[in-house]
Amino acid sequence: MKNIYEVLLVIAIAFISNIASASEGNLSIEDCHLEGIKQQVRCGKLLVPENYNKEQGKKITINFTVIPAIDNSENKEPFMFLAGGPGQAAVELSSGLRRAFTEVRKTRALILVDQRGTGHSHPLQCEDNQVQSIYQIIPEDFDANEVKDCLANLSGDLSQYNSENAIRDFDAVRIALGHEKINIYGGSYGTRAALVYMRMFPESLRSVVLDSVGPIEVPIGLFGLSSARSFELLLENCKNNESCNQAYPELSSEFERVIQTLEQAPITLNIPHPRLGDKTSFVVSKSKFISTIFMQLYSMQTRALVPLVIHQASLGNFAPLAGLISQTDGDQGIYLGLNLNIVCNEDMPKISQAMSVADANNNFGGSLTMESLKTACPLWPTYAVEQSFYQPVTANIPTLILSGNLDPVTPPSNGEKSAATLPNSHHIVVENAAHIAGMSQCGVGIINEFLTSLKPKELDEKCLEELPVETFMTSLNGSI
Repeated sequence: MKNIYEVLLVIAIAFISNIASASEGNLSIEDCHLEGIKQQVRCGKLLVPENYNKEQGKKITINFTVIPAIDNSENKEPFMFLAGGPGQAAVELSSGLRRAFTEVRKTRALILVDQRGTGHSHPLQCEDNQVQSIYQIIPEDFDANEVKDCLANLSGDLSQYNSENAIRDFDAVRIALGHEKINIYGGSYGTRAALVYMRMFPESLRSVVLDSVGPIEVPIGLFGLSSARSFELLLENCKNNESCNQAYPELSSEFERVIQTLEQAPITLNIPHPRLGDKTSFVVSKSKFISTIFMQLYSMQTRALVPLVIHQASLGNFAPLAGLISQTDGDQGIYLGLNLNIVCNEDMPKISQAMSVADANNNFGGSLTMESLKTACPLWPTYAVEQSFYQPVTANIPTLILSGNLDPVTPPSNGEKSAATLPNSHHIVVENAAHIAGMSQCGVGIINEFLTSLKPKELDEKCLEELPVETFMTSLNGSI
């Protein structure tokens, strides 16, 4: 589950064509093209109440896309994707998800809905009025004024932009498209959304896939211990890898030395801009260094770079770190207004001082993942959340649960919590995977088999044994 510094792959919508359109009541849907997808897809808008207790009141538009099945002759129940964050816009991920779920799309349509508060569904995005360079800003500078500026840019009744109303929107899209039942996939925060869906509208769901679980009863934000666990596994895997251990025999000590140096004061360097090439100022603080390393722990591809980045930083070369940061240059990724609106109201009130202290007791980032929330949440408008919202979900729906053993934010223990209360579920822990464990060819194949059989405990999992162990870049020339 991603905090406000975390960004997953986002692909922007290019344009919508007017080749064909249909409109009935509050629904409009038409053929369209999205960036990165050559074939026509279907783009839709659905008007829903901002407040479901005021059906005749203000309406907002929910944006969605339907990527048709390659062969829809069997008219199988579609597969709806619930994005993470909170604050990801599902439609912005269309191109990547279309590729990832090719096996599923052979016979099932893929439905992507921008959760209210994201994308083109009444977005709640904080605008950076100062347009600061990501190479100069540091997390330590995040303050109350930025929170107030963010709130000044938002519109609507923020109390209505919550997880339960998001599910009411998703189910309204299901109804509008004429589907009696759908299959749903939730990734990261999307698993919480999926669990809420299971509780609110169990009759609408044929099956559920929970990938990298954030149980409703586990507050978002307490990532200190889980990120430290993930980092320790990386250090251990490097030590057990002959080439990595040979290249970085003192990796743990090098990390500690960099942190000790940055604890004294941030370092300001002049470096070639990673994308443009011209000289730019680069400020590195303790929080910036750790938060950047933390972001890389989500993916097997970026984890491979971490030992090199730490080693070079210990030598005084922070250019590789700047290269990692450049990946998010100009990339919004998370609609921060919605992220804070949900986390500050649904999660922070459940985090006690004792829980916060215990989570901060680690040898990686300490309390880093909580600091920005502690600044923002006291200033954020509040809405009431019923205590029943936090009860474990017990719906008897066929459910496949996936966890990556190396995950920094949703460790396997999270999946175990949900598996314990869902009677028709099976929990698979993928040893050589991090966050979002089901997106490999093997994982999608298992998901597709589950969608066909609806027997989560009888799936062929042999391909998981063939997933490669963690490997690492051992030099600046890219050797692995």
